Amino acid sequence: MNFKRHGLIAGIALTATLALAACGSDNNEPSSSASGGASGGTGSDVACASGTLTSQGSSAQGNAMAEWAKAYQQKCSGAQVNYQATASGAGITAFQGGTADFAGSDSSLKSGDEQTKADARCGGAPALNLPMVTGPVAIAYNLTGVKDLQLKPETIAKIFSGSIKTWDDAAIKADNPSASLPSTAILAVHRGDSSGTTDNFTAYLTAVAPSAWTFGHDKVWKAPGGSAEQKSDGVAGAIKKTAGAIGYVELSFAKTNALSMAKVQNGAGEFTALTGESAGKTIAGAKIAGTGDDLKLSIDYATKEAGAYPIVLVTYEIVCSKGTDAAKLPLLKGFLGYTVSKDGQALLDKLGYAPLPETVRAKVETAVKNLA
Repeated sequence: MNFKRHGLIAGIALTATLALAACGSDNNEPSSSASGGASGGTGSDVACASGTLTSQGSSAQGNAMAEWAKAYQQKCSGAQVNYQATASGAGITAFQGGTADFAGSDSSLKSGDEQTKADARCGGAPALNLPMVTGPVAIAYNLTGVKDLQLKPETIAKIFSGSIKTWDDAAIKADNPSASLPSTAILAVHRGDSSGTTDNFTAYLTAVAPSAWTFGHDKVWKAPGGSAEQKSDGVAGAIKKTAGAIGYVELSFAKTNALSMAKVQNGAGEFTALTGESAGKTIAGAKIAGTGDDLKLSIDYATKEAGAYPIVLVTYEIVCSKGTDAAKLPLLKGFLGYTVSKDGQALLDKLGYAPLPETVRAKVETAVKNLA
């Protein structure tokens, strides 16, 4: 299933305690008394419930969670959701261990042990991957006097695998024939924690530069060398303070730190700057790879779509299809139902996130209604 995205992802949050609301209703049906009033919304009904949810994971969705909480609170009162941006790997671990009612992750659950443990936490019922927001990963760098850096996938792979060590390497020169490149040593900065961003970035390298990148893809960084930093703000900070540094971070972190971002060559052979439009063109080639209510996506990193920026990620909510504590289920369905509603998704544009296209949004909405 192909679909288009509009906007781009911006998420920067370390820990957010989100006060969410409820209308006093304990059921899962929309409450007509709750319609209207949410900032950016169009006045659709909201299913309100009381209680407390605990969740953690991706920091990339932190701003979205905060905005959704504020809007939901205007409609309802009496509930609370505590969201800690501990990174995707930590969120999944917490969900598997039963200390998080749902988790945010920048990559879907991996088949095998990760999925099995999540299913076990759900009493044997499948744990679901529900996409909520999506957007690009920037290749950010710090190199005085070099603007509009261009990089082919193979060059990026060789930089992060350590085989390219200086900025005046022949491969970088070939990508940038008109640039004056210094002999500065390259410091490749990567995530030191378990990260969905790392999983997406290394999946990209595996797909588009397999001969240069031989470390596969994983939430944990496998290549030797470089500099490991905690979370995206750590990567961005290290790039900003270190001449010759380069790293991969979500767009919002690159923008917040005023970092230069490289143009990346796509499958059509074009060096493409990172914009909302260019990221959306790659997302247009994504397909649903899951079955039933499991809606994990498959992204074509080698897209040949003209003007497409190829390094993008999707942030999922990881939830139990069945097996959620009955006392918490109404609030879980009410809150996630709001986040995936047309009103909830409409709030994302102003934050720089990419709202779900209607074809996928409707499927996620149905999956949330089916939670039991």
